[in-house]
Amino acid sequence: MTTLVTADFVVSHDGHGHTELRDGAVVIDGDRIAWVGRAADAPAGAGATERIALGRSILMPGLIDLDALADVDHLTLDAWCDGAAQRRLDWSADYFARRHDVLTAEERSSMRRFALVQLALHGITTFMPIASEVHSAWAETHDDLLDVARIAGELGLRTFLGPSYRSGVHVTTEDGGSAIAWDDEAGRRAFAEAVRFLDTVEALGDPLVTGVLAPCRIETVRAELLEATARVSAERGTLVRAHALQDLAERELFADTHGATPLGLLERVGLLNERLVLAHGVYLDVHPEVHGEDRGDLAKLAAAGVSIIHCPLTNQRYAFLLEKLSQYLDAGVNIALGSDSFPPDLIRGIDAGVHLAKAQHSDLGRGLLAEYVDAATSGGARALHRPDLGRIAVGATADLSAFALDDVRTGPVDDPLRTLVLAGSARDARFSMVGGRTVLREGAIPGVDLDRLREDGQRIFDRLKAAYGERDHLAGGGVPLFPPVLPPFGAPN
Repeated sequence: MTTLVTADFVVSHDGHGHTELRDGAVVIDGDRIAWVGRAADAPAGAGATERIALGRSILMPGLIDLDALADVDHLTLDAWCDGAAQRRLDWSADYFARRHDVLTAEERSSMRRFALVQLALHGITTFMPIASEVHSAWAETHDDLLDVARIAGELGLRTFLGPSYRSGVHVTTEDGGSAIAWDDEAGRRAFAEAVRFLDTVEALGDPLVTGVLAPCRIETVRAELLEATARVSAERGTLVRAHALQDLAERELFADTHGATPLGLLERVGLLNERLVLAHGVYLDVHPEVHGEDRGDLAKLAAAGVSIIHCPLTNQRYAFLLEKLSQYLDAGVNIALGSDSFPPDLIRGIDAGVHLAKAQHSDLGRGLLAEYVDAATSGGARALHRPDLGRIAVGATADLSAFALDDVRTGPVDDPLRTLVLAGSARDARFSMVGGRTVLREGAIPGVDLDRLREDGQRIFDRLKAAYGERDHLAGGGVPLFPPVLPPFGAPN
């Protein structure tokens, strides 16, 4: 099947980087891009069996989200304090001993469908899900991630995934202190599930599904499991996505328990290589709360070929800021993007990142939008070792996203990318395609009942919110866990 897609603006690739093509056209033959150029020059003999005219839209490489929403409440509840003392919602030590799954298997599947549809509605074509274990008895299972693969396949999304695993979990003790409660046997079982999942994915033979190893926050994974992760990754050539270098407490913990920095431990266990994709990577030596100067961490990451998943919106909402994107890029570190929260809006994330960079540099000339666009597309592709993704060029895989610029509220269009980021959001996603198959058309996903999905999402969210009252260390203390922004009508002063 041959498809001709036209748009007023196309982000094409000339072999060196992204370029702006006006009144552009892309010819797709099967799952590959066969031709890119001006619509007026489209080959007459292309013999397109389908024509898609996107009009006043910007057609881009499909967005790649490597820390993607997998539930319905991540950050929605625990990033808001509004004048109250800073709260961290943790399991209590008591709950650790009686932990259980909050949702049924059917509800967990509904939650995943809600999350994955959100990704598609926001123009994401390739994703790597974040772990959704806070509401589980322990970590994700083989069958949990097989269900993710099934739903992604129905929607037509490309995914890199594996069940999360951990040896311990952060808890708050009776005296209000912080600790990690360990269950090493559960950790070993979870790791075995993750390795089994790699075998399952290989047997599936689905080109849209790739197995990866996904340990949880590295301070909750025993060193021997991290070493085993490195061995399996080396033997199979499997990517590893790990959450690390994301708060100062993690750094202090590693100094006490391992006599090393988190980066040092990753190197010690054999994970510091080109297969490692690090979510966040914030607290390096360049960070002002660490040393505030470059002592070689960035050069070490670049030399090893490690990629960083930068999550600008989450960084700002939780107030841990990457210092600075330009330093990472100048050092040769590859940067990909992640949403890591609801909504999974990488366009808003790009906008947040650009303006943060300008503030950090005190220079309106820094925080280049082109750098963030590259991170959301080609940077993600480089992290995945997939040079065929993240670009609109002849021979590349036909993963595409388009965002509308025709709403009067968008205003006049000068530079289409600048207009999209300043005046729009990923809710303007109009069209997407994965491997030549249309996923999103006119902002809708064929066969998906969005009204029912919204109802399911609200029902599950309410269940998850209520569960905090059972397990959280702050529950029962006389202070509401989630106070409203404004007092309820009629409440006493």
